Amino acid sequence: MQTTLPNGLRVVIVPDRLAPVVSTEISYLAGSAAAPAGFPGTAHALEHMMFRGSQGLDRDQMAAIGARLGGSYNADTTENVTQFFYTAPAENLDVLLHIEALRMKGLTLAAEDWAHERGAIEQEVSRDLSSPGYVYLARLQSILFAGTPYDHDALGTRASFDRTDTAMLRRFYRDWYAPNNAILVITGAVDPTATLDMVRAAFGSIPARRLPPRPEIHPGPVHAQTLRFPTDYPVGLVAIASRMPGQNSHDYAAARILADVLSSQRGALYELVPQGRALLASFDFVTKADAGIGIAIAAFPNGGSPAPLQARMKEILRTLRENGVPSDLVEAAKRKELAQLGFAANSISGLAESWSEAQAVMGLQSPDDEATAFATVTPEDVNRLARQVLDPQQSITAILTPRDGGHPVTDKGFGGSESFASAPDHPVALPQWANDSLLALHPPVPVGTPATFTLPNGLRLIVRPASVSHTINLYGTIRQNEDMQEPPGKEGIADITDELFRYGSTTHDRIGLQKAFDDIAATESAGADFSLSVLTPDFARGLDLLAENELHPALPESAFRIVRANTAASVSGLLHSPDYLFTRAVQAAVSPPGDPSLRQPDPARIMKLSWADCRAFWAAAYRPDLTTIVITGDITPDAAYTAVRHAFGAWRATGPTPVVDLPPRPDSRTQMTRVPDPSSMQASVSLPESLALTVANPDHFALNMGNEILGSGFSSRLYRDLRVRTGYVYTVRSHLTWKRNRSAYSISFGADPDKVAAARTAAVHDIMAMQTQPVSADELAMARAGMLRSLALQSASLDTIAAAYLHFSDLGLSLDQNDIAAQAYYTMDAVTIRDAMRKWIRPADLAQIVKGPPAAP
Repeated sequence: MQTTLPNGLRVVIVPDRLAPVVSTEISYLAGSAAAPAGFPGTAHALEHMMFRGSQGLDRDQMAAIGARLGGSYNADTTENVTQFFYTAPAENLDVLLHIEALRMKGLTLAAEDWAHERGAIEQEVSRDLSSPGYVYLARLQSILFAGTPYDHDALGTRASFDRTDTAMLRRFYRDWYAPNNAILVITGAVDPTATLDMVRAAFGSIPARRLPPRPEIHPGPVHAQTLRFPTDYPVGLVAIASRMPGQNSHDYAAARILADVLSSQRGALYELVPQGRALLASFDFVTKADAGIGIAIAAFPNGGSPAPLQARMKEILRTLRENGVPSDLVEAAKRKELAQLGFAANSISGLAESWSEAQAVMGLQSPDDEATAFATVTPEDVNRLARQVLDPQQSITAILTPRDGGHPVTDKGFGGSESFASAPDHPVALPQWANDSLLALHPPVPVGTPATFTLPNGLRLIVRPASVSHTINLYGTIRQNEDMQEPPGKEGIADITDELFRYGSTTHDRIGLQKAFDDIAATESAGADFSLSVLTPDFARGLDLLAENELHPALPESAFRIVRANTAASVSGLLHSPDYLFTRAVQAAVSPPGDPSLRQPDPARIMKLSWADCRAFWAAAYRPDLTTIVITGDITPDAAYTAVRHAFGAWRATGPTPVVDLPPRPDSRTQMTRVPDPSSMQASVSLPESLALTVANPDHFALNMGNEILGSGFSSRLYRDLRVRTGYVYTVRSHLTWKRNRSAYSISFGADPDKVAAARTAAVHDIMAMQTQPVSADELAMARAGMLRSLALQSASLDTIAAAYLHFSDLGLSLDQNDIAAQAYYTMDAVTIRDAMRKWIRPADLAQIVKGPPAAP
């Protein structure tokens, strides 16, 4: 259902029967491009202030509501759109609509609130500026879009935030945050007619406003140049970037297809990897409304020369530009894009996102219009665009060269989730409309267990049917642990073996197998973790191909030599990167000397590994009796069982069952470790310790509840005391990690170096308070409501449903673990939480590992 209210608010309501869950996503059609000159972060700042209270809903009430909802709530700002999204139980839709209506109607924008939030945003800027990848992209954007509102990204700068005041924020809010400049998308278990009545009641009285002229983006010509960046990545990168059409361009569908072709594993760019010329290769399409950025990227070893790789990449792009892209890859990309649109209904929040993107960013009526655009793309359209955007005279080349002391490519953290909303430190009286909807918790209704089967060969199959789209997802995992299963001196053989699954089967070579999946628009991966996403009519064919790849991998010797060399080169850089050293220091802090988890590969030993070592590891570690498969989607349990038994039933385990679980470990003791990272402006801190209990101990439910109150989310004590009250940190969380035989607890935060000690002291104080006094009735009520509702929300996506089943299976728990947890949380009392925290958490034993710049004197 689509309609426009008299005040101009566009409303889209899309029912989805997957779960009793609802998502709302409201998009304001203004972002950083509309910011005043010299203040690129204005829209981002206002995004944060939307969580600081409005008339009829103060900041503490908003935080308390968010905690009780138990769902995900967040926001993001791009150059053209600012979006706010909630996912919650469907029965609480009225609460979500009240929040958004009050924020649209009258934001508080108090100077005191902005003073607090300014510091938080500046910490966020420091976090992102600690990433060489962010620094590169920011510089690239400033070149490609010089002289336009796109020449800064949406984050903003510390200098501009220092000069921003609430009067400026109020002007931006008054100009752009109006119903006639917003699109509200609601998806999930809703009745469209009743939902529209609720929307009218909440938003109908908000008046429309006259909107300012929208900024126009008309980039000038780009002249080729080469940039050089020292980084702390473990590998070097060559990146060749071009300006691409934006999401509202008539050429956008062709641009997406071109990007898919360039990133195809059958394409010439990816071919650099199996040829041994690159450690990785891909093509990334950074999309924006009025323009985009395409980046061909490939990696070379730390200490190697980028020149040969750069020359080969330029030759590949030149050939594609002059001779055209392969027409069969164009057709494969079209099939895959059309298929992916069909998977949107498998996630309630994903469905909201796809409709919001179509309407708010692309200017379409629905994702169906996007499908029509993809269907009409021709190879000639793609080749015409390739000739335009792959022009070497308009490309920006960047060489990102490793230096000692830095981060690996992954897990840098820039551009991650926002962190905002103040946490109440006292009981909060909710508005009546929220009180009525949120405070009454009903006894948990058991969700029940999925259909389960065990094949004669020991393979476990779990099936969760869902008739929300004509798609089927399969997720599989083989219980493996390289620390326990790699023979002494053979460290690295597990990763090499896993990577070789990309090189085809004994029936199809690498290209042939990928083409077979492309022909049915399926996405597949094989190895220790394997998966298949496919349209329902093609499930049998996709499953046969997956089984072929998984059970009969080619493991070619020629590819083994290339993967071995690439692995050794990657490990050589990784071993010196601060992120690896940080992770290893955390592991060493909670594990005894000589623990199997402390094994690490060595480049020289990797180069001595043999093809026979690879095949021996595959034969011993890949076995059905350690395998679990979860199937979700448009299929019945019996049909799934029949298909899986046909495809995987002949698989047989040989030899004794390997031991894959790490042994129990003693309690860890405190220690201090510093990992220098000259590229970071912030310190990343972990305070870890081992725990003596395992997930099988019922006390773990009380610890989970205590952790929710102490350090999980915007309304936690750690967030309140380390972020809101003191400004010591930008983000802070506490974590519980559960394994079959061992567990761990940790607190992690990011802070300026001179604030690390104070933040640790405050964190330890909060732990000890949890162990001394029972939590308040208000905290317990918020935690109970939040955790019960969050359990319910796990059913809002087929991906999260499958992930939960695989997780429970890996831990050796029953598949109704969420029902057991819900009953435990519903009956949990404050004394039980205090006693569990006192018994198991040891503040004096927390280690401290700091990665970042030197502390200020």
